[in-house]
Amino acid sequence: MDTLLTISDISRRSGVASSALRFYEERGLIASERAGSGHRRYPRSVLRRIAFIVFAQRIGLTLEEIGAELAELPADRVPTRGDWSRLSGEWMKRIDQRIADLQRLRSGLTECIGCGCLSIDRCTLANPADAAGRKGPGPRYWQE
Repeated sequence: MDTLLTISDISRRSGVASSALRFYEERGLIASERAGSGHRRYPRSVLRRIAFIVFAQRIGLTLEEIGAELAELPADRVPTRGDWSRLSGEWMKRIDQRIADLQRLRSGLTECIGCGCLSIDRCTLANPADAAGRKGPGPRYWQE
């Protein structure tokens, strides 16, 4: 049987504030049991879920998306490496997209902003012949 840990133990070991742990619990991302005193007690396995939450937030998943991902994990056993691998497989696409977005931003800083024209409709480097304008209003290069 899993050893139950206090919220302060979980906070210390995970590096996540107790207030955030309570918030995650309110959102249904983690679960605790209540001791006779009413204090929260967590199974050790919750540390893996918290690590998953923290990492997922760092790659840009919303709490709703994280909850949906966590709902895919088995409720009757501790998740295996294969379970975690299956969940994180789709993240590669998201990470690759963020890398591409950051590279476009970096390029814009050195090429577009650096050229001095400051006019996207006349810029021959980033927007030859106002190609973006034909795609419609708004930041078209960032919506692709």
